[in-house]
Amino acid sequence: MPTVPTKLEAYAVSIFTEMSALALEHGAINLSQGYPDFQGPAFIVEAAVEALRSGLNQYAPSHGIPALRQAVASKVGRFYGLRPDPEDEVTVFSGATEAIFSTVQGLCQPGDQVLAFEPYYDSYAASAIMAGASFQAVPLTRDFSLDMEALERRSTRRTRLLILNTPMNPTGKVFSEAELSALARFCVERDITVVSDEVYEHLVYGDSVHVPIAMLPGMWERTVTISSTAKTFSLTGWKIGYAVAHRDLSIAIRMAHQYVTFCTPPALQQAMALAIERSDDYYPVLRAEYQERRDLLMTLLHAAGLRVIPPDGTYFMMADFRELGFHDDREFCRFITTELGVAAIPPSAFYQSPGAGRHLARFAFCKDLSTLEKAGERLSRLRSRAPAGPFRMGTFQPSSS
Repeated sequence: MPTVPTKLEAYAVSIFTEMSALALEHGAINLSQGYPDFQGPAFIVEAAVEALRSGLNQYAPSHGIPALRQAVASKVGRFYGLRPDPEDEVTVFSGATEAIFSTVQGLCQPGDQVLAFEPYYDSYAASAIMAGASFQAVPLTRDFSLDMEALERRSTRRTRLLILNTPMNPTGKVFSEAELSALARFCVERDITVVSDEVYEHLVYGDSVHVPIAMLPGMWERTVTISSTAKTFSLTGWKIGYAVAHRDLSIAIRMAHQYVTFCTPPALQQAMALAIERSDDYYPVLRAEYQERRDLLMTLLHAAGLRVIPPDGTYFMMADFRELGFHDDREFCRFITTELGVAAIPPSAFYQSPGAGRHLARFAFCKDLSTLEKAGERLSRLRSRAPAGPFRMGTFQPSSS
C-alpha cells in the first residue's frame, strides 16, 4: 500500500464538514456552517443567467475579468480611500478561502512562520502547513482584546506572515483602530506581511467601525486584503473572492493562484461586478437585517440558559454553556444536534492552546428569522435536558482564553 502523507492528518476532516453531516443525519437546524437559508438579491442571479446565455462560458483571465477587477478597485476607493490599479493590484479567486491559500503559498518559503490570532478560521493553519511553513496561534485576552505581549513572544525572525481576521470569525470581534495601529507598527518594525481576511467587512454593529489595516501608515505595501462577494451578497456557493494588494505582492499570489484553480467562472464574475457597482445603498440594509437576526438569536440563546458574548461583527456569535452543566464543546454540540435538533460548531477546533475554547459554542445567525425562532424553541429544552453533572472528557481543563 502507498504511504499516505501525514502533514495534514490533523486537518483530515474540517469541523464544518463534520457538524454539517451530523446536522443532516439528524434533521437538525444547521446553525453551524455559515451559509444563508435564503436567496441573495434576485437582480444578481438574473445578471448571471444573462451572462451565461451571452456566451461567458469559457476560460476567464486567471486574475479575473476586467469588469470585476475595476468594480472592486472603485469600491475600495469609495469606501476606504485606497486606489489599487485594477490591472495589477486586484485578483479574483474561487472564494476567499482560495485567496488565503494562494496568498500563503505565494508568499511563504519552507521554514517561514505564519502567525494568526486564536480562535482562527481553520484554513489558516492548513494553508501554512501545505506551504512548508510553521503555524503559530497568538491568543487574545479573555475578552478577545489584542495582547501585544503574546504577539511579541510568539514572533521570531522567521515570521513571514500575520493573518488578521476582522471582523473575526468565530468571535464576532472587530479590531479597533488603536489595536490595528499597534499591529501596523509591529509589522513595519519586523518586516512582516499582513494577510487581512475582511470577508465580513460590511457586517458590523452598533458603534463598531471596520478599518482595513492597509489604510494605516506603512501598510499598503505589506498587506494583502481579502474579501468575498459571495459572503456579502448571500450567494456563498458561487465562491467568488478577491484580494487587493500592492503589485509586488500580487505577482507572487497570482503565480500560486494560476496553479490552484487558474480562473473563476466568468458569468458569475460578471454578475458580481454588477452587484458591486449597484450596491452602495444595499450595505446599510444588509447590516440592519443582520443586526435584527443577531439580536433575536442573542435573546433566544439567553432564554435557553447560555451566556452570550455579543458579536460586534460577522454573522456568528459565541456562547458559554457551562452554567448548563456541560464542560466540553464537542459533547455539547453533539448533544444539541442529536437530541435537540440544532447544530453548532465546537470552537476548540479553532484554537491551538490546550483546553482553550472548550466552554463555548459558535452559532451562525445568517438564517431567516423564522429559522432562528424555530431553533430557539428547540434549544429552550436545554435547561431540562442538560446532564445532571459535567461531562468527563479526557484531560479537559477550564479555558485560559
